[in-house]
Amino acid sequence: MLEGDRRHLTHAISLGQRGLGRTWPNPAVGCVIVAGDRIIGRGWTQPGGRPHAETIALTQAGPAARGATAYVSLEPCAHHGRTPPCCDALIAAGVARVVVPMQDPDPRVAGEGLRRLRAAGIEVVIAHDMADTAREANAGFLMRQATGRPLVTLKLATSLDGRIATARGESRWITGPEARTAVHLMRAQSDALLIGAGTARADDPMLDVRIPGLGDASPLRVIADGSLSLPLTGRLARSIPSQPVWLMHRRDADRTRRKAWEGLGALTFACPTDDTGALIPAGLLDLLGENGVTRVLCEGGGRLAASLLRAGLVDRLVYFHAGLVMGAEALASIAALPDEPLPDMARWTLVRSTPIGPDVMSEWRI
Repeated sequence: MLEGDRRHLTHAISLGQRGLGRTWPNPAVGCVIVAGDRIIGRGWTQPGGRPHAETIALTQAGPAARGATAYVSLEPCAHHGRTPPCCDALIAAGVARVVVPMQDPDPRVAGEGLRRLRAAGIEVVIAHDMADTAREANAGFLMRQATGRPLVTLKLATSLDGRIATARGESRWITGPEARTAVHLMRAQSDALLIGAGTARADDPMLDVRIPGLGDASPLRVIADGSLSLPLTGRLARSIPSQPVWLMHRRDADRTRRKAWEGLGALTFACPTDDTGALIPAGLLDLLGENGVTRVLCEGGGRLAASLLRAGLVDRLVYFHAGLVMGAEALASIAALPDEPLPDMARWTLVRSTPIGPDVMSEWRI
């Protein structure tokens, strides 16, 4: 692959990431159209998944797209949805060449977009050496295609000894403002934010994005509340008209409570439970995947985090360490886990560790 191809494809992948958290259930795709050495069109998937990146870039390019090269961060779609297939749009525009890093695993596409382009006489280049970068950019979409569930990132913000609140319940603020801003950026790139009912009752949170210019990027709020015990007068309930809430509950949850929440505009989902009546994490995530969610950021509490870890359902762990020590009586960030022999415990791999204000942010993957 030519160096110019690599540069423009990197640009397309970067553009696509601007849509993260807002395009689900669609992938977040970017497209750059180049004629000679000049960029004549670029675009990325818009909120709600439409219009697609290729449509925007082709509109910008206009007639100049004929004979040009299109760089797309994922195979152009080949199926009719709310809009015609992007592969057909590229053919109609007369592009001479299309460069992609990977095929789309969606069974409605799965190589068909590239096949149509080739059949129309368009040169197709698959830049395999860029595939890992492209997969990272659309990890949530790809996880849902492969497993049916969304990608799960567990975020923890703790003292040095792993505590999230003092013995008297104080938790604001353990980390500094820089770390809190980083968390809000993580929220903006997530489809959904997941917390347990205990955390929701204790904090009465908004779970929104409070960064200037990103207010419209606040994610869907998902609460694991088996008995639908949350108050109907809290901030989550009052703010449903501006930011949706989904409640994941037991099948035997009180019908009156369910109807009351639905009357406020929340969506309710009956989840499978284990022998103790606790929600089964895999069933909860499968329901989210069935309803289009591709990226979940879990912000606690300790029991929910432990249940996800116990089930092997945490794909990424982002840990913010603050420079204080709270002691054994303070609240632990993760509830009890099985007492396994040390050699049998899952080992996480450190991806990066970065000072952020007075704190340290580290990212780990299993």
